[in-house]
Amino acid sequence: MAIISYEINNQIAVLTIQSPPANALSVQLLDSLSDTLDKIESDASIKAVVIKGDGKFFSAGADIKEFTSLQSASEYESLSEKGQQLFDRIEHFKIPVIAAIHGAALGGGLELAMACHIRIGTVNAKLGLPETTLGIIPGFAGTQRLPRFVGAAKAYEMILTGQPMTGTEAKANGLLNQAVDEKEVFDTAYTLAENIVDKSKLSINAVMELVPFANTGQFQQGIREEAKAFADIFSSEDAKEGVQAFIEKRKPAFKDK
Repeated sequence: MAIISYEINNQIAVLTIQSPPANALSVQLLDSLSDTLDKIESDASIKAVVIKGDGKFFSAGADIKEFTSLQSASEYESLSEKGQQLFDRIEHFKIPVIAAIHGAALGGGLELAMACHIRIGTVNAKLGLPETTLGIIPGFAGTQRLPRFVGAAKAYEMILTGQPMTGTEAKANGLLNQAVDEKEVFDTAYTLAENIVDKSKLSINAVMELVPFANTGQFQQGIREEAKAFADIFSSEDAKEGVQAFIEKRKPAFKDK
């Protein structure tokens, strides 16, 4: 069985983590995820991605047993950088990535979810960075991404105590976009992806390029790039179709050009 299964429906790529029992993020799994992202990038038809976990968890963390095989500080640093680079790639992916979280997203699992652009979780899911309970710290950029969503004070609390949030708490603290019942989590994420793929890919691509300027504090550059993209898109066939459809009170038929 593949560690990351991959299927495409209606321009949506659904990635499923399949590494029982906890969907731990081993080096092999990280490599498989990277390879799958390569395939998605090479397929111009794909306009949204959903990542979910098989079995009981989204992902309960990095593969701790694998850590014991490492021998030196440089090996641990290389592992950390590998995860950081992959998750940075997801955060800056040109296609929107939605995490559908059930069971638990802990440690590396939460770090993966935080790299996604949108997070849908179950109300009773557990989301946290429990590394300090093992005498270690998050290594896949968890200390840097968590404060963006929950603020510095709450991030200190969660990381220093190792205590997770429920999905309901995560929604209230800005870590989840939506908290839903267990049976609804994938359908909610998939429906959101369907809503996205209805839009012109030109608009989607522009949004994916522009929002990161705000996340990195580059407001002035971001608004300059927004003005350029605004002008470019208005000359597209899809923009003309969208405006005309609005005037005619019908649904636009975008052609992604």
